[in-house]
This record gives sequence, C-alpha cells and structure tokens, in this order.
Amino acid sequence: MACTNCSTGSKDGQPRGCKNNGTCGTDSCNKLTVFDWLSNMSLPGGEAPFDCVEVRFKNGRKEFYRNTEKLTLSMGDIVATEASPGHDIGIVTLTGELVKVQMKKKNVKDNAEIAKIYRKASQKDIDIWSEARDKEEPMKVVAREIAIRLNLEMKISDIEFQGDGSKATFYYTANDRVDFRQLIKDFAREFSTRIEMKQVGFRQEASRLGGIGSCGRELCCSTWLTDFRSVNTSAARYQQLSLNPQKLAGQCGKLKCCLNYELDTYLDALKGLPDMDTKVYTEKGDAVCQKVDIFKGLMWFAYTNNMAHWHVLKADQVKEIVELNKLKQRVSSLEDYAVEEVAPEVEKTFQNAMGQDSLTRFDAPKKRKRPGKDKKREHAPADKRQDRPAGERPSNKIVPANKEARDNRPERPERVNNDKPTGERKPNENRNNNNRPKGERRPNENRNNNAERPEKPRTERPQAEKPQGENPNAERPEGERKPNNRNKNRNHKNRNKKNGNDKNTGGSPTE
Repeated sequence: MACTNCSTGSKDGQPRGCKNNGTCGTDSCNKLTVFDWLSNMSLPGGEAPFDCVEVRFKNGRKEFYRNTEKLTLSMGDIVATEASPGHDIGIVTLTGELVKVQMKKKNVKDNAEIAKIYRKASQKDIDIWSEARDKEEPMKVVAREIAIRLNLEMKISDIEFQGDGSKATFYYTANDRVDFRQLIKDFAREFSTRIEMKQVGFRQEASRLGGIGSCGRELCCSTWLTDFRSVNTSAARYQQLSLNPQKLAGQCGKLKCCLNYELDTYLDALKGLPDMDTKVYTEKGDAVCQKVDIFKGLMWFAYTNNMAHWHVLKADQVKEIVELNKLKQRVSSLEDYAVEEVAPEVEKTFQNAMGQDSLTRFDAPKKRKRPGKDKKREHAPADKRQDRPAGERPSNKIVPANKEARDNRPERPERVNNDKPTGERKPNENRNNNNRPKGERRPNENRNNNAERPEKPRTERPQAEKPQGENPNAERPEGERKPNNRNKNRNHKNRNKKNGNDKNTGGSPTE
C-alpha cells in the first residue's frame, strides 16, 4: 500500500518519488514504516501534543525534527526541513506521542539541537526535488567510472541529492581506508555541485538498496529490522546447520540476521540434552555421539571400533549411563538401552480432493507414437477407429454400442453349405455363358448397331513438293547406303558458319 503522497501525488496514481509503478516495496514509501497505534487516542485535558515528528528521506533514512511553527502535520505530508546548507525535502512518517518512544529507542535526546521544520513543501520545492532525484542514476554510473579510473578499492553504492539540489551525498563501501581527496575534486568538476562522502557498512548498504532473500521475501533489514546484531558461526552450530558460507551468507556477504531468530529456542531445548562431545563407556567398548535430534530428545551413538553401526538412545538413558560412568561403572552394552524402532515420519502425499490434476503428470516421459499408425487411423473409417488391446486384430462385425442393443439384436439365419468341388466357381446369372468364337466381341445391348452414322467429309491436305533429284524409294544397287540427311544438314550448317551466315550468331556473309 502506497503512502498518501504516492497514491495522490500523480494523475495516473503512480508514485512520483520511488518510481515503482504503484507497488511500494523495496526502495519505496513503506520501507521501515511504523504503525501509529496511538493515533485514535485523545490526550488528557490540558496536555499539549509532542512537537517532534519523524521524517523519512531516500532509502529509509529517518530523522527527527521539531515542529516549531505549530503546523498541522499528518503522515504522508511533504515538508521542507532544516539542512546544512539549504533545506531538504522529506515525508512525514510518524507524529504524536509515539515519536517520543522512537526517539528513546534510537537514543536521540530531546534537546535544542534537534533541527526544525520550515514549512510544508510547495509545488516548486517538489519539482526541484524530483529533478534532483532524476539525476542520481546517471550520476552513479559516471562516478563509478571515475573511481575505477583512479584505481580506488571502493564501491559507490548509492547517491542521494538534497531536496534543494545544492548537495549530493555519495555512499560507498570499502574494506580499508580510502584516500578520496582527488576523487572529490573530480566529482566537483564533473557534476558542479557540493560533494559529501559517507562510508557505510555492508549490512547498511543492503538495507539501503533492498532486495529479495533466499526465503523469497524482501530483506528484513530493508523492511522492518532497524538494529544489526552480531551473528556468529556458533549460532549455526547450535542449530546443526551446515557451515557452508554460500548458504549462510546473505546479500551483504555477512551471516544472515535470521540465524538469531530461532537461536533462543534451540538453546532452551539443548539445556536438557547432553553435549555432542559426550562419551560413554561400556563393557563392549567405548561409544561416541554421532548425531542429536534436539526436539525429539534422541541421540545416536556408535562404538569406536565399529563406526558404521549406530544405536539410538533417549537423552534420559544417556544421562543414566553417564552417571554410572562417573561412579566408574560400565554398562553391558548400548543394545540394552537402544530404542528398538524409531517411528518413521509420515510422508505427506498429494490428495486429489478438489479434482485437480496430478502433480506428477509431467514427470513420466510420453511414449512416442509411430507416424504410420497415426496416418492409418486418420484414413480409416469412423466405425473402425475403435481402441482395442495391443495384438488383437480388427473385426468386421458391427457390434452395437450398448448392452441392451446387443442382447436384443435378431439372430442371423444359418448359411446352407452346398457341397461343390474345390476350385469350382459360383455361377453368375448376369454373366452370358453362351459359347462364342474366339475373337468375337460380346454384343452390347446399349449400343445401337443398326443406326447409320453420317460420313464426315474428308479434306485433302496439300502435298509438299518433292525436290527433283533421285527418288528415295528407287531401288539401289546392293551395298549402296541410303543418303543421310543428318550429315547433309550438319555440312550445310558448318558451311554457313564459315561464310558468316549463321542464324544463331546473327552474322552476315563476308564480302
């Protein structure tokens, strides 16, 4: 839910400051918000309301200011506050008596050193503030390039402009001390504004920038966590977590703050259990602890000469064995105290209660169908496209669909099997078996043989004049070959090429 300024500040309903398209999340108006649960309570008679308010700036930075002008302020109002030099623009996030509680929590003394609020921001102040905010991202890119060019081991994480645009604060992180005197000169020459450098820790950087944690939710430090307590690796050991830095580290590169959330519960449960270093002595041999289930109160022990086989003991039984060992008494074996069977955990399975599809419907690979069978099924008639078991041959019998129709269908008459010799063909009544001479055509009843057809007039074709010379059909002496016209044409073509009168070349005979 956006603040009053974001929801009503622009015509399209989008926030003007955070640019998150109306969904205020990380780097937005709801970062580190406090619910004023005293807002609906009236003060006793004659009691003046507390004159300090809490004002939020970019990325969750909050300061306390005194309302010396007795302005009527509510949550979400944009105000102009005192700054050095000039003034700054911020959003009121808390008013009333709850501000006094927040000041006490953050160790802010209520004295004359608290800065004051000048006025409610005008439209001109808001326009200058918005223009300054738009310069921050392109300026950050140029600032990082200058720092890389100067070979400085630092990371510029964020830039914040003052509300009047007269000063820019550069937030950076570094492992060691950095000499940035030359860097400030280059920034002042490049950006033509007052420069202030402020170093922050890695946790503070993550809280300013925000992000999504491994749990899938927004970072705690950017939403509600205000104090950063130290987190040690012992917190992971007590909770029996794997000491893998990639899993235990957060976005800031340090151990996750959430490791401390359940640490107290684990410490209370461990008070009634023996230590992991507990060693018991039996007549069968010495045994050491391998694993502990804190909340079930079970411990797994194994003999030093047979580490592969573990025995499950309850915590009370282990304490009993330890007390006997202190009296220099050995028990016979661990098998006498071991729990016979540990109840297996009930595996939670999916139940199709609401008619959903199976969760494993995509796990099994689909069987590949032969393309030939699909084509045959497409071209097959509709009555034969019936699913049948593999290996069963299709039947030509027409089977009714329902059972009643199958029971009430009429019986077929039995066929009369006339005995006839093998190979004898069935006589065809329509076939004419009259013996006809060979070559005589069968008479066609539909053809009218008696009808006289009119004769078509014949047109005489003009005969081409034969060249004078030898008659090609005349008799030739024996051994003489017929003249080959192909060779004559070939010789005639070569003669035309030689004279330059070829049709293909388009030449003319040379004179």
